[in-house]
Amino acid sequence: MTHTPGQIFLEQRRSAKPNGWDVIALMLIFAFVILLAWGAREMSGPFEVGKSIPISLDPINLPHYALQSTMRIAIALCFSFLFTFILGALAAKNKHAELLIIPMVDVLQSIPVLSFLSVTVTGFVVMFSGSMWGPQWASIFAVFTSQVWNMILSFYQSLITLPSDIEEAAKAFHLSSWQKFWKIEVPFAIPALLWNTMLSLSGSWFFVVASEAMTISNQKISLPGIGSYIALAIEQANEISIFYGIIAMFIVIFIYDQIVFRPLVQWSERFALDYRGKKRDRQPWFTTFLQKTRFVYYFFNLLILCYEKTTGLPALTRSNRITLPQLSNKVVIALISVWYLLLLLMTVGSLILLYQFIFTVIPIIEAIHVFFLGFITAVRVFILIVLSSLLWVPIGVWVGLRPKIARVIQPTVQFIAAFPANVLFPVVVLMILHFKLNVEVWTSPLMILGTQWYIFFNVIAGTMALPKELQQAAENYEVSGWLWWRKILLPSIFPYYITGAMSAAGGAWNASILAEVVSWGDTTLRATGLGAYISIYSAAGDFPRLALGTIVMCIYVITLNRLIWRPLYLLAETKFQMGK
Repeated sequence: MTHTPGQIFLEQRRSAKPNGWDVIALMLIFAFVILLAWGAREMSGPFEVGKSIPISLDPINLPHYALQSTMRIAIALCFSFLFTFILGALAAKNKHAELLIIPMVDVLQSIPVLSFLSVTVTGFVVMFSGSMWGPQWASIFAVFTSQVWNMILSFYQSLITLPSDIEEAAKAFHLSSWQKFWKIEVPFAIPALLWNTMLSLSGSWFFVVASEAMTISNQKISLPGIGSYIALAIEQANEISIFYGIIAMFIVIFIYDQIVFRPLVQWSERFALDYRGKKRDRQPWFTTFLQKTRFVYYFFNLLILCYEKTTGLPALTRSNRITLPQLSNKVVIALISVWYLLLLLMTVGSLILLYQFIFTVIPIIEAIHVFFLGFITAVRVFILIVLSSLLWVPIGVWVGLRPKIARVIQPTVQFIAAFPANVLFPVVVLMILHFKLNVEVWTSPLMILGTQWYIFFNVIAGTMALPKELQQAAENYEVSGWLWWRKILLPSIFPYYITGAMSAAGGAWNASILAEVVSWGDTTLRATGLGAYISIYSAAGDFPRLALGTIVMCIYVITLNRLIWRPLYLLAETKFQMGK
């Protein structure tokens, strides 16, 4: 018999006296709070522009650096969830907002991190004048931009592919928009969102190196963290220090995988369409530990009860909602027209300002050359997405159809995905020099090393969401081979694949700024492409050329979005939506 959170809360209220497991749990909680307070204090302090912050390669500093990097990533993740629930829901529920938000997300996830840093670091330093929180927030914002876009797309994709029978159930229970969002839509989106959150968190480590060791306008700003530690080790060609940094990073990943993600993956399984109250053969040890406590477990159920009460507030139910006056069609059309007119005016004004800022310095012939560089990078991105899809779609399906294997593969792949691809750049440099390889070809795979996992994880999530009834029906009718792939599997995972491929493409554009310029010590290799152009002029502080490179990248991404990704999203929404 399944108990509601309220019943569990009342039953545990009588037996909430702490036991020995509670003592251990409370000690861990106190230690966690103390670490947070100490880390927050270390992240603050005075900051003087032009004065370098010393970074030591002594491994004894790595626990301190790991704590600061983890806190930056965690703060960025909190803001990512906030933006995901707001922008993802708004795009899925309002077609006018969708026309603005989805292309904006496509563009922003493709703009290189250094472009964000070049623009934002000065603003944050001025905003927090004389305080370390200026560069700290600049780094957090850069990590945030590496996380949030993939999560927004995943949440948006889940909402627009909500099965029609679930929609009808929400209407049958007379749920308000507030209740439907928290009790129907968010739970349905949780499995895919959790997989993409894990991947976003893993991908954050790739950009931690860039965001903690910034070179803007020939001004070097290094923040204490694993990223700046690894960047300094690469600069000094110190293999031992790189090894220490990677070990420290993997220890952090292992800790939050065991304590956070493994319990969450198990918890998310209850939101699968074919969930029947089944239990796993073996649950995570941290979940077992919490269940053995009394007071802490009671406290967590109290939080769940508060959540249940908040998402079902009587003031927000259909019968008690405030009724807004109905607007006439003419007024609605006028408001929509004003909205689009304002967008048009802002766009035109921005383009005029950018044109004056860029082309008062840069000749038109150079701009044409930059478009050519963008075409070269676009070809690289397209080829890499195709090759990654051919590799990871069948492997992802094979893993997704075997939940026990998926539970083993998930942390392993998360470790691999979290491995910063830029740590491998020195190896690539040495191989290219030793074997006299073509720089234009052999630096290209570096663009996809950190983003190919978006395809793999989303295909796994889509395959695991395939209803068991549909699989059993296919077996009963002896549907197999290519017919099974074409009629059942590919249509079912198509929305998830599009989300993963779109995120991988955006990440590849983003990674091009690091992958097309690779170095090891004093040796630097440059490939021809838009990423190399942006990297060179970002380090030099040439903002007109940096703006030109960023604008060209935006134009390419918007064009590809309208010609490829947007039609595929509409196809996923209309033809391949589960339950329709």
